[in-house]
Amino acid sequence: MNLEAVIEGILFLKGDEGVSVEELIDLLNVDEKTLVPYLDKLKKMYDEPNHGIKIDYLGGKLKLTTKKEHKEYYERLTEEEISSTLSPAALEALAIIAYNQPITRIKVDEIRGVSSQHLVRKLLLKGLIKEMGKSDQPGRPNLYGTTSEFLDYFGLKTINDLPKIEEPTEIDEETNLFESKYKEIEE
Repeated sequence: MNLEAVIEGILFLKGDEGVSVEELIDLLNVDEKTLVPYLDKLKKMYDEPNHGIKIDYLGGKLKLTTKKEHKEYYERLTEEEISSTLSPAALEALAIIAYNQPITRIKVDEIRGVSSQHLVRKLLLKGLIKEMGKSDQPGRPNLYGTTSEFLDYFGLKTINDLPKIEEPTEIDEETNLFESKYKEIEE
């Protein structure tokens, strides 16, 4: 049996879902020490310039992906998909969920200051978020979190790869009012 060919076929069959190293070990009935050289050989082969795909590790899974240097051609092919990009409001809701997961839609609404019901439904349909259980709050609302598709969409390996957000510092209103009035008088 040619393990390299079998691994390649598995990666192709798993498509966007991908396959973890642990799943490959179980499927092929080999240990990690045996598997890694085959993965390395495949990765090096696909890294050659005469291939249009490569092996990426995204969302904790190995996946066949297209190379960025050919992006313009893939965009022409998938123009319809490009038009279905996320709106700024959907990105805002998605960011709130990603940084605060698990979180209820009501909490997302509170943070945004407007209803997010439609946006949450849209993000669920796109597979970027999922229900992660129920809250202990009255009415037991759903808790939402991101999916591996979210990680793929943004090219992240894990949720820990999200950019860090600096906490805003508290501003003393009294000092700011004084400084702004003081500056007005000087002018």
